[in-house]
Amino acid sequence: MKRSTFSGLVSAAAVGAPAFLRYAWAEDLITVGTVNASSDVPFFIGDKKGFFRAQGLAVKWTPFDSAAKMVVPLGANQLDVAAGAPSAGLYNAVVQGIDLKIVADKGSTPHGFGYMPLLIRSDLAAHFTYKDLKGMKVAEPAQGTTTSSALNEALGQAHLAYGDVTHEYLGFPNHVAAFAGKSIDASLTTEPSATLAVRSGSAVRYAGDDVFYPKQQLAVLLFGGNLLQKNRELGKRFMIAYIKAVRFYNDGLARDKRTGHGSLTGKNGKEIIDILTEYTAVKDRTVYEQATPNGNDPDGRVNLVSLRKDLAFFKTQGLVTGNVTADAVHDGSFVDAAVKAVGKYKPA
Repeated sequence: MKRSTFSGLVSAAAVGAPAFLRYAWAEDLITVGTVNASSDVPFFIGDKKGFFRAQGLAVKWTPFDSAAKMVVPLGANQLDVAAGAPSAGLYNAVVQGIDLKIVADKGSTPHGFGYMPLLIRSDLAAHFTYKDLKGMKVAEPAQGTTTSSALNEALGQAHLAYGDVTHEYLGFPNHVAAFAGKSIDASLTTEPSATLAVRSGSAVRYAGDDVFYPKQQLAVLLFGGNLLQKNRELGKRFMIAYIKAVRFYNDGLARDKRTGHGSLTGKNGKEIIDILTEYTAVKDRTVYEQATPNGNDPDGRVNLVSLRKDLAFFKTQGLVTGNVTADAVHDGSFVDAAVKAVGKYKPA
C-alpha cells in the first residue's frame, strides 16, 4: 500500500501541532487512534527508537476522548489501528458485521501496576471506604467501556451495584479540573491525569485498580478491515514494531521489593520518561516518576478471561444484546507472527 511517496520527518513545530501528533510520511502510512494516555507510550517509543521506520512504516496519530469513539472511523477504514479500552460499542459493531478485531494488549493491571486508580475528592476522603461511593458522582471516560466494568468491581467491594452512583462521562484529562471545581466526587482516572489530580491537592488516591480488579485487560490494540483483510502483511509489520516497543517499555519497569509498587525505574526507565515528556503535553518528568505505569505483556498477549468478564458486564447492563463472544472478536495471529519474527523476550 503506497499512500505517500514523501520521506523524512515532519516536525510538530513545523505544523503547529503538539508533539504527540508528529508523524513521518513514508511509503506506507498507518493511521492510529489514541486516547493520549500514558499507556500510549509504546507508540511513542516505536517512533522515537525508529522501530516503525525500520518496518517501512510511518504512523499518523489521531487523538480521541475514548476508544469507544474510534469504532466508527475504524470500521469505515478512516483508521487502521485503534488503541484504548474495549467497549460495548466495539462488540455491537461486530454484531452489525463491521470487521474489527482485538489484536494485542495495550494496558493491563498486574500487581503493582494499577494505573487507573480510584480517586476521591480530597474533602470527602477522610475515613472513606468503598461503601461511601453510594450516591456519589463518579467520572469515567464514556459509557460501556472497561472503565465501567472496573468501576463495577470497585462498587462490588461494598456489595454496591453499578447503578448506585451517578455517572459523569468526561475524558481523563478533564477529571483534574472536575475535581478542582467539585463537580465530581470520585473517578477512575488513568495516568498521568491521576497523578496530576493528586498533586493538585483536589483528589486522593484510594486504591489502584490492580487491587479491586487485578489483571484486567483495560486497554487493547484494535485492527480494522484494512489490516485484517486487505493488507495483513502491513499489519504484521506494524505488530513487529509494536512488540519491539512494548519490550523496550517492559525493560523500563521495576517493582519495589517491599511494597510491590510499580515504577519506571528499570533499565530503560529514564529514557522512557524522556520520551513521554517529549511526546505528551505533560512536560514535568517528576509526574511520570511518581505515576504508576501500566502493565503490558511483552509478547502482546491479551487476557481473554478479563475480556469475557467485561463483555458479560456489558450484557447485564443491556449495552450489548447481540450474539457475540470475546473470543470471536480476538485475533492473536498478528502477535504470533511478531513473536516468531523477533524471538523470545529476554528481560533486561
